[in-house]
Amino acid sequence: MARTSNLSRPIIEALYTEALVLADDVRAVFAMGIREPEAGEDTAARLALSTEGLKTTTRMMHILAWLLNQRAFFSGELTESQVRQHGTLPPDRLSDPVAQEALEPETCELINETERLHQRIARLDEAWRSGFEMASPARAIHSRLERRLSDLG
Repeated sequence: MARTSNLSRPIIEALYTEALVLADDVRAVFAMGIREPEAGEDTAARLALSTEGLKTTTRMMHILAWLLNQRAFFSGELTESQVRQHGTLPPDRLSDPVAQEALEPETCELINETERLHQRIARLDEAWRSGFEMASPARAIHSRLERRLSDLG
C-alpha cells in the first residue's frame, strides 16, 4: 500500500464503497440470527452468532460513521476541528475465538474481514490525527528495539 501524506476524497470514497458492500454482507449473514430458533438447534452456535453479530455490526457502524464524517469534511459540511474533536474511530472489540469455533467458516471470514477493515481505518485515523508525521526508518527501528527491550526488562 502506497503511503499518503494526507487523506483524500478518492481514498475515503473507495473505503466507503468497500465498507458499504461489507456492511451489506454483514447484514445478510447476521439477519439470520434474529429468527426463531429451530427445534434441536445448537444454542452455543446461536449465542455465538448473536454476540459476534452484535460486535460485527457495531464495528461496521463505527467504520461507516468515521467514513461519513470524513465525507462530510470533504463536502464542507464539517470543519477539520469538528472532525478531529468528534470523529475519532472508536477502538475495536475483537471477536471471541471460542465463539468463532461455533460459527461457519464463511461467517468467521466475514468477521475477520471487518476486523481487518477496522484496523486499516484505525491506522488511517491515527496517521491523520498525527498529521501523517513520518519518522525516519532508522528512528522507527530504534523505537521498536527500545520497546522490545523494555518489554523484556
